[in-house]
Amino acid sequence: MPTVSVYNVAGEKTGDMELNENFFGVEMNEGLLHQAVVLQQASLRLGTHSTKTRGLVRGGGRKPWRQKGTGRARSGSTRSPIWVGGGTVFGPHPRKYGFKMPKKQRRLALKIALSDKVKSGDFCVLENLDFEAPKTKQVVKMLADFNFDGKALLITKEYAENVDRSARNIPGVKAIAATGINVLDILYHGKLFVTKDAVERMEEVFA
Repeated sequence: MPTVSVYNVAGEKTGDMELNENFFGVEMNEGLLHQAVVLQQASLRLGTHSTKTRGLVRGGGRKPWRQKGTGRARSGSTRSPIWVGGGTVFGPHPRKYGFKMPKKQRRLALKIALSDKVKSGDFCVLENLDFEAPKTKQVVKMLADFNFDGKALLITKEYAENVDRSARNIPGVKAIAATGINVLDILYHGKLFVTKDAVERMEEVFA
């Protein structure tokens, strides 16, 4: 059963905590992890690109010249795809790029990502994380106390407005609730700072 140290916001060790092996001790599966990342990135694509077909381009209602006798190729509209200013053939249209992935596989990918953070020592458990008022310098001080200056993900049991507003101004630092964790955020951020009650909440919901 994985065991991690528990710290306060000042970076001082206060104890140890045992983690659920079925949730934080899962073997690595790079293929499944990659699929989960692609799924999330594809779902984030807007897909608002669009082109006009010959039926959508303005103009072209009159036949440019008569059918026969001009010596030129027959033509019925100046908005034909072969004309400059004409419509586009097989151009992109608004669409969704997301695809489906079984729920069990998505849950497993989440467990793999978290387990990898625990094994690499980038999973830090905090006694508590809350501020009386939103101040960016409080998060800056906390990260400095842990001698960490990279991308950090702060995870609390419930949405903490003061924590979120204190962290959002720092590049590479993000605060989310335990039920909002996802593979992309976990892999993108170098270190996870998770409160004890958030760990229990994750094990309760996802394990």
